[in-house]
Amino acid sequence: MVRRRIRTTVLGAAAGSLLALFAAAPANAATTPPSWESKALSLHAAQRGSGKQGKGVTVAVLDSGVQQNHPALKGRVTVGPNFFKDGKGPGSSMWGRHGTAMASDVLKVAPKAHILSVRVLDEKKKRKPGETQRYSAVARGIDYAVEHGADVISMSLGSSGMQIKEFDDAEMASLAAAARKNIPVLASAGNDGDLLNDASYPAGYPGVLAVAATKRGGSRASFSTIRTYNDVASPGVGIESAKKNGGYTAEAGTSPATALASGVVALMLSHKPQLTPVQVRSILTRTAHHPSGGRNPEVGYGQIDAAAAVRSAGSPPKVSTDAVPYTGKKRLLSSTGTPSTEHPPMQTGVLWGGIAAAVVGLAAIAWSVALARRRRSRTA
Repeated sequence: MVRRRIRTTVLGAAAGSLLALFAAAPANAATTPPSWESKALSLHAAQRGSGKQGKGVTVAVLDSGVQQNHPALKGRVTVGPNFFKDGKGPGSSMWGRHGTAMASDVLKVAPKAHILSVRVLDEKKKRKPGETQRYSAVARGIDYAVEHGADVISMSLGSSGMQIKEFDDAEMASLAAAARKNIPVLASAGNDGDLLNDASYPAGYPGVLAVAATKRGGSRASFSTIRTYNDVASPGVGIESAKKNGGYTAEAGTSPATALASGVVALMLSHKPQLTPVQVRSILTRTAHHPSGGRNPEVGYGQIDAAAAVRSAGSPPKVSTDAVPYTGKKRLLSSTGTPSTEHPPMQTGVLWGGIAAAVVGLAAIAWSVALARRRRSRTA
């Protein structure tokens, strides 16, 4: 009799523990396959620490469109306008594959957040040809997100390769509007790390949180662009994400890294809605797993620690962005003693050496061409 009571008590306690465990699990855990990023970012602890798991937070996903009826996204997506204006819809191969995957990555981290989908590019992740700076689809997308209640703006996009990488005045103005509304903006650092390693925008704009990608172990993924604008890093290799028209697929790039980081920001904001973008940046960079030296162009301040970031969000640092008067000397001197208002003499030795080498090279080419023509004429 006593043994039976003890056994019943133990079984009841075990059942209660299991129920508590399932109750604390993410709302869409049954439909989102786990990946290694869960352990790398300490997601379970972050979701428990947040409590609300992103509830009440709207994340604007500026991308190629989102398939809102996917099981991992159903009931959590509002579809906004198509600013890319290419006439494509959900049935097109140029619509929704990338955006659907990114939206699912946000919700994997913050399962109770809401997604606002705004289409600003196609599946080639290019801006619409012929657009001027004034009518940038990305700028329009940012404006729409600001005007329609976005709490976080996630942009898994950017210029790369041979695309134009100059500042866009309209995008800068839109980002300024987001900053005035205290909306954190995150963007992909770029995937040119093993190619040209070119700068990428919008990650390169001031005020944007640039997210690099890491592989297992926390070091930089080989494709992740190395730039001084990198702020933090997040897992970006083999990330299980929603696949358009059903199922899941493994994604790689700074795109899923940015989506996951945006989900972490959503957890922080659901825990502490008053956080400013400056506080979000300060917390993420301060609590990340810092590389040797504290920071580098490969991963910024290191891979995000979601659990530590959520804990720190409960007692955010007091970070001021107000302008302060300069109280130092009116004219600073560099370490060489050269005044900052004067230019040092130009080092012309290397320049003239390069010019001479170019002249010799051109002369050699001209001589080779002339010789080839002479041989052809003799043969004729």
